[in-house]
Amino acid sequence: MTESVGNNFILNGDLLPSDVFDNSLVYQGESVYEVIRMVRGYPVFFSDHIIRLETSIRMQGRRMIAGPRILRRDLVRLSESEDRREINLKIVFNYNGPSENYLIYFIEPQYPSEEQYREGVKGILFSAERENPESKVINHELRSSIYHRLIIEGAYEALLVNHHNCITEGSRSNIYFIKNDVLYTAPEKYILNGITRKHILRICDENRIKVVLSCVSADNIGEYDTVFMSGTSPIVLPFSQIDSVYLNTRHHLLGLIKDQYLLKADESIRLFSQE
Repeated sequence: MTESVGNNFILNGDLLPSDVFDNSLVYQGESVYEVIRMVRGYPVFFSDHIIRLETSIRMQGRRMIAGPRILRRDLVRLSESEDRREINLKIVFNYNGPSENYLIYFIEPQYPSEEQYREGVKGILFSAERENPESKVINHELRSSIYHRLIIEGAYEALLVNHHNCITEGSRSNIYFIKNDVLYTAPEKYILNGITRKHILRICDENRIKVVLSCVSADNIGEYDTVFMSGTSPIVLPFSQIDSVYLNTRHHLLGLIKDQYLLKADESIRLFSQE
């Protein structure tokens, strides 16, 4: 079973049928990647994702196999090759010994349902620290361990807890806590600074919402009014519980942040389509 769910994918600039997609091009060697949400056939925050991809590759001491213009061209070619309007797209730069390849392909999105946005989702605490959290590199062993725990616990997301017993980030999201209309989230040095998070913090600044950059102790979750995650697929999604702690999923800041984020996402699509 391959990761590519579309009819086609891009390999080093060539548009190929997905039945020749080879997972080893992603999961052997070292892979640096970005996942971009596609809306109405256009990427959301394309430039932000490419800047982060470039940063991740630079931090790994690697070279960009393809530049932003080529990636934009290939993304448009792939999008126009089939009618997939609402889906996630993955860009992977793979370094496997002397072999270097870049791939662009569609992946199965895990978008929350309207009920999950309204009622929240279950989270679990997971003791783990990323070796280099600021760089988006595939960690096969950690991903597999978390995936199995999520299935066993019937949970949506794992909140990573470091050796100081503090929550840093989610396994595929950023994490926020709200108390007395103040938003708390981990400092950048502990996390992969998500594109959605970047715009959420900007929205907080524009709306004079106080933000405290501080990790929350795993023992103190129940002291907060609301806990939510952000990411490419969930956007802004509250937790109904984390382990045995039950949480409020309705807070006026959630709606404000989500609505403002969607406006910024639409603007990014408009700008991409006009380039």
